[in-house]
Amino acid sequence: MYRKIFYLAGLSVLLTAGGCASHYELAGIQRTRVLVDSRYDAAPDAEAAKFMEPFRHKVDSVMGPVVGEVDHDMVAHRPESDLSNLLADIMVWAARDYNEKVDFGVYNMGGIRAALSKGKVTYGDVLDIAPFENKICFVTLTGGKVLELFSQMAHTGGEAVSHGVQLVFTHDHRLKSARLNGKEIDPKASYRIATLDYLAQGNDKMEAFKSATDVVSPQEISNNTRFIIMNYFKEQTAQGRVVNAHTEGRIRVE
Repeated sequence: MYRKIFYLAGLSVLLTAGGCASHYELAGIQRTRVLVDSRYDAAPDAEAAKFMEPFRHKVDSVMGPVVGEVDHDMVAHRPESDLSNLLADIMVWAARDYNEKVDFGVYNMGGIRAALSKGKVTYGDVLDIAPFENKICFVTLTGGKVLELFSQMAHTGGEAVSHGVQLVFTHDHRLKSARLNGKEIDPKASYRIATLDYLAQGNDKMEAFKSATDVVSPQEISNNTRFIIMNYFKEQTAQGRVVNAHTEGRIRVE
């Protein structure tokens, strides 16, 4: 019996080893995106719809409330876009609630995960844009480090910067010039910046933030960017305003 078990075990190892050997070679990789839109509503599955109904009601009750309105479709793209401009400006807008006076705001393009469609904006729309647990953060950088930061943005092709920042990149991803409110960045001055705690750690290739001082990084959930964005929309709505943002030459490539 012992010999039979040993034999079978040995045979199993040989078969496994033989099975692992492959004569196939990877010839190429292809990928595509499948757009999920109204075409899939043409022939709905009744049983699937019935199964989802209790969950749909609960999700809609959370995601459905309207927080504001935008006057046109907004998307995020490099080097500058209306949506990325809006989010960077919201970081500056929020500084007042933290008794912070900032020089400019930074938001990462990679953190903007959806677009906004013209019309009503819901909680769910904001969650789609900012699905992560990133929180607002305030840091100080020297002018020299600010120039490093802008150079790193040039390398990535552009990130979201607030109104008043004017950057010029070259086509080979170098920083050509940097101005703030019409003035050259002073390498020896200090600049207060509103950004995300994720970026303040030097992520998304913005390593200049690692040299930040006077870091204020509140970690309560209310400081999550999605709530800050919603608060901005709610205030605009209370004031009878439809949110509007456009590209304005904050970042140019030449």
